[in-house]
Amino acid sequence: MLQQDSNDDTEDVSLFDAEEETTNRPKKSRIRHPVASFFHLFFRVSAIIVYLLCELFSSSFIACMVTIILLLSCDFWAVKNVTGRLMVGLRWWNHIDEDGKSHWVFESRKASPQEGKTVSEAESRIFWLGLVACPVLWVVFAFSALFSFRVKWLAVVIMGVVLQGANLYGYIRCKVGSRKNLTSMATTYLGRQFLRQVSVLWM
Repeated sequence: MLQQDSNDDTEDVSLFDAEEETTNRPKKSRIRHPVASFFHLFFRVSAIIVYLLCELFSSSFIACMVTIILLLSCDFWAVKNVTGRLMVGLRWWNHIDEDGKSHWVFESRKASPQEGKTVSEAESRIFWLGLVACPVLWVVFAFSALFSFRVKWLAVVIMGVVLQGANLYGYIRCKVGSRKNLTSMATTYLGRQFLRQVSVLWM
């Protein structure tokens, strides 16, 4: 069910098409998607390594910049569309409705009682560690480039902050949004029960 946020036109919905093979699997804290876990870290770590070492191996700023931006773009697409859905059951995107109004959609997969625990703790730690640590490093690089007057690198670093920060913000909204919905439902239920009790007392 779609629930629209009147403040910023966002929606929190269930992950309707993320039916992973979670039935009949052991509930151990193990890596269920090793390829997704690898590429979740590969592109973003590679971009940081290239940024730190590219001047040692190449004198071409354009080649270094293009390589870093390509790695950041691949990371943005992989994390947004693949690894978040597989590793932690979260996904976010934007869509335009028939009236031309933009909506941000944040999805969270809800485990059924038959499936039990659908998210591996090991994969969850890998996902959130990579998702949080790398944008923090790019922010550090941004201040370093600014204070050391490396102006030509500032645009590359800002690109890293924007692309990886967007994924971080989107997935935080997926987590916080689902908790906000639960709190709202609980508050509404308690409010209805209170009003019902008051109406009974006055009858």
